Formats: sequence, structure tokens, C-alpha cells
Amino acid sequence: MTTKTSRSSASATARRPDRTGIALPVALSLLLGASCASQAPPPEPGAPAATFEAADLVDITTLVPDIDLDIRYAGEHNFTGTRVDGYEAAKCYLLRPAADALRAVELDLRGQGLRLRIFDCYRPVRAVQQFVRWAADPDDRRTKAEFYPALDKTSLIPGYISDRSGHSKGATIDLTLLRCGPGSDVCEDLDMGTAFDFFDPRANTDHPGITAGQRENRTLLRDAMERHGFANYEMEWWHYTFRLQPPPDAFHDIPIR
Repeated sequence: MTTKTSRSSASATARRPDRTGIALPVALSLLLGASCASQAPPPEPGAPAATFEAADLVDITTLVPDIDLDIRYAGEHNFTGTRVDGYEAAKCYLLRPAADALRAVELDLRGQGLRLRIFDCYRPVRAVQQFVRWAADPDDRRTKAEFYPALDKTSLIPGYISDRSGHSKGATIDLTLLRCGPGSDVCEDLDMGTAFDFFDPRANTDHPGITAGQRENRTLLRDAMERHGFANYEMEWWHYTFRLQPPPDAFHDIPIR
């Protein structure tokens, strides 16, 4: 599992004072300073936003209305076995540049008879906190057979679950590929070798134990994402982060509604 101003100054040459005894450039400087002082200070770097608009997080369906969404944490089919805190709707929000780039990926893939299926995008901090509580509960093993059959639950922290996630910054996404019939909306998942959120080394993008076909499918996804500025997290074939400069540094906790 996983989960990111400079100012320039100018000096003025000295001029003959006016009748007030203050050089004109100095007077202008004082007026500008007073104007700036009356304005509200900008938000501190890294401060979380209170709304999607303030964070510049956009709903991906405003850019691709028919994109395939399978937001797992908005339902019960996920490793916790329950709807996750903060997921009040099955929506995908991303920082605007990441959303624009994902739209470009989707349009490229459609020309190849492929589409994206999205599992998760922006993730509220409260959801990450629920993951940590779940991982610390040794008695809740309802989903072990499907999501971590070869691991003891106590090993999931810190190996797979962390107390912070790049998803909360709004530039990270979990997704897979679909292949669709010609001129059809009937699509099927490509075989990636494991399911989404499968806690096992086989989920590593370049794991040597997967088949040639599975490796080809993972490479197809990675190439499509990298062409538009996304980088893969090598421990999870489904996990990509858009490379923003500078990288985002605020962890947001806005519930998804």
C-alpha cells in the first residue's frame, strides 16, 4: 500500500527627494508594502486543504465521463472487508495535472482497443488511519485467503501498510488495463498475475515468477502510463504516481462524497 515561491527583489537608484523629503521610489515602495500587508497570507506549504477546490483536486469523470471506475474502498470488496472511512462515494479525484495526464493515457489506449479500470485515486488520511487500525487487529482475518494468503497479518506493517500514503497528496492512482471488443463497450481485465491489493511478492511489477503473458500486460500498462509522466512503484504493478514538479507535499483528509 502505499501514498507529496520564491520572490525576487529589485533595488532602485537614488533620486532627488520631492517636497516631502521622501524619494519617490521609496514612497512607492512603502505604498506597495502597505498593500501587501493588508492581504491574507498564502497557505503554509504542506498544509492540508479543506475542500477539493482549494486542493485543486478534480473528479476524473469531468474529463472522461465514461471512464471505468471500480473504487474498491467505497465498498466491501477490499482487504479490510468493509467500506473504508472517507469513501462516501465511488469517485476518483486527482490533482488537475495528474487528471489531465490520465485523460491522455485513456485516449491513447482507446485507440488500441484498451481502457483503464481505476481502483483508487486520492485517498483521505482517515482511510489510511483505518488501514493501520485494521492491520493491528490480529483477530480480523476475514480477507486473508483472498488478499494475503502467504503472510502473517503482523507482517503487513511496515512492509505493505504505512501510516502515511502518497495517495493522500492526490497524484497517485491504482489501476489496471481492460481489453475491449471492436466498437464495443464489453471489456475484460487483462491478466496481471495477481489481483489488486494482493499482499505478496508476486505483485512486484517485475517479479520473475509471473508468466510471459502477464509480464507483457504489466509492461503494456507501464509503458502507457510512463508516456504521460507517471512512474510505477515497483512493489505494486497497479500503483502509479504522476511526476509533478515540485512534488505535492500536503496530505489531505477531505471525505469523498
